[in-house]
Amino acid sequence: MDAEQARRDLDDERRRLTGLEQDAPETAVEGEGAMDRDAGDHGRDTEQFLDEQALDVNAKRQIEQIDAALGRLDDGSWGRCVVCGRDIDAERLEARPEADRCREHQEELERTGR
Repeated sequence: MDAEQARRDLDDERRRLTGLEQDAPETAVEGEGAMDRDAGDHGRDTEQFLDEQALDVNAKRQIEQIDAALGRLDDGSWGRCVVCGRDIDAERLEARPEADRCREHQEELERTGR
């Protein structure tokens, strides 16, 4: 994947995620009418609200990763591992253009958290 295609893909994904974030329906966990519902309704609404919050946090994290990748495209460091500086393999970049680590360092991060 070349840098131009990566930028298009990253921009498209950012727009999609930003649209999801803006279009996420608000769920009334409390407020008008909350007392009229049974505990099951309230529990389902609370679960839906928490699921939406988790999605929102995940979308924000993904947007941050995309923005960082766009920054690396701008400064010319996209496609290189932020840890060792080696090229990230093309297959990995094709699957995840926001990737900032080679497979070795990504696995290390997942294994140790560092």
